[in-house]
Amino acid sequence: MISFFIKIALVLLTPVILALGFIVLTPRVLSIDDLQGCDGPQQVDSKCAPADVIVAISGGDTDARAREAISLYQQGWAPYIIFSGAAQDKQGASNAAAMAHQAVGARVPQSAILLDESSVNTADNASQVRPIVVSHNFKRLILVTSPYHQRRASIEFNRRLGDIAVIVNHPTSTDRYWNANTWWTTPWGLWLGTSELIKVLFVSISNG
Repeated sequence: MISFFIKIALVLLTPVILALGFIVLTPRVLSIDDLQGCDGPQQVDSKCAPADVIVAISGGDTDARAREAISLYQQGWAPYIIFSGAAQDKQGASNAAAMAHQAVGARVPQSAILLDESSVNTADNASQVRPIVVSHNFKRLILVTSPYHQRRASIEFNRRLGDIAVIVNHPTSTDRYWNANTWWTTPWGLWLGTSELIKVLFVSISNG
């Protein structure tokens, strides 16, 4: 009789445990921050060493991604920023140009800004940023995107630039579409989390 009730309890609890695991682990799987614990750039051979360039890719909360890249630049993490992303509205300015405009408004000099205005997805971001990295001989770059997107972006950038540069991950501290603590409570947050997990799995097992 006791074993029967134990079996019933396991049947009832297993979906709950799986759901809790999914909720708790998803943000940790998707987000990765190589600068966590760094107070600022340090002139030493460590994870907190400064970079040659900051790369911010558009999509999702593009404004937050641009702000994070600008903040890193202002803190002295790198002397250049690459903004990457095509126009969402094909009749208007590119996302990269919009982010650059935001940076200039924050007093980042135009000479410190480089643009990729043709990328339409994450793989494209990495592919189109590569020639810019090569032409400027950048060897260490800080990659900025939204927390839920960081893992997949890291995979794509390491796949396409990992042979020529060190990729340092740093997601935005805020995102209007994503909250690591409550992401599963909204339809959009649930969609972002679930779809990104699937995309991360896909790009991880694909041949690029």
